[in-house]
Amino acid sequence: MSTRKHTALPKAQILIEALPWLTRHHGRTVVIKFGGNAMVDEALKAAFAQDVVFLRHAGLRPVVVHGGGPQISAQLDKQGLVSEFRAGLRVTTPEAMDVVRMVLAGQVQRELVGLLNQHGPLAVGLTGEDAHTLTATKHLPEIDGEQVDLGRVGEITDIDTGAIEALLADGRIPVVSSVARSADDGHVYNVNADTAAAALAAALGAETLMVLTDVEGLYEDWPNSDDVISRLTAAELEKLLPDLASGMVPKMQGCLHAVRNGVRTARVIDGRVPHSILLEIFTDEGIGTMVVPDARPHTEGKPS
Repeated sequence: MSTRKHTALPKAQILIEALPWLTRHHGRTVVIKFGGNAMVDEALKAAFAQDVVFLRHAGLRPVVVHGGGPQISAQLDKQGLVSEFRAGLRVTTPEAMDVVRMVLAGQVQRELVGLLNQHGPLAVGLTGEDAHTLTATKHLPEIDGEQVDLGRVGEITDIDTGAIEALLADGRIPVVSSVARSADDGHVYNVNADTAAAALAAALGAETLMVLTDVEGLYEDWPNSDDVISRLTAAELEKLLPDLASGMVPKMQGCLHAVRNGVRTARVIDGRVPHSILLEIFTDEGIGTMVVPDARPHTEGKPS
């Protein structure tokens, strides 16, 4: 009996440590951008699905947003279409867009919905096209001072959260593919999933945006040091943006957009660590980098 008590005690302590976080996050919406290694490694995929279902059963309202870079590249390869990137974004011809749409909505999303639904009738897949969830316009980034046409690459102009809110109210887990239709020309556009997740988090008034990556977080002085910045304000992040590696830019811009538009915290976490979502939300240490809004100035008679 004493042995059994002894082995069970650490489990109880872990659960108790989660209590203040469970209380704080109960009923709150959490938007999670699924990507990187967690998306291609079978064990990490399964652990991700368990984490998201755990959040739902712990009283949170998770929303998953995903892209599918590796899967899109593999399918384009198969079809003999070249993958070209400019300004960190995929050049997307109409033919490539058909592949993007097919892979995101027909492959990546289906697999993720299937993994989540092993735990109950929870996940419902939709794309940004459904119920006008995401509306986009053609994105023309500047490279060396000139606007560049990347084809069917879009930037979000409008968000309608109605379908997602209805699913959340029904206790479901929405799984959103980052494609959007344009109100200008009726075409469907490929939207960066980090950007889509941040915009949705802001529109939903989420408590937290979590972005899974293949690094430990934002490094303080990469490549000279691998110390991770555990917490920084929006203003501190804005200063760092020009010097970041191109892959981190949309992720950190997304975090900045989120916390400047009502989301309480945005976090970049290491998706290579199994159950990184639970570690981040329910433990005192947390992992990764957390971005918080700038402190509001004190106004007379009102707490900030």
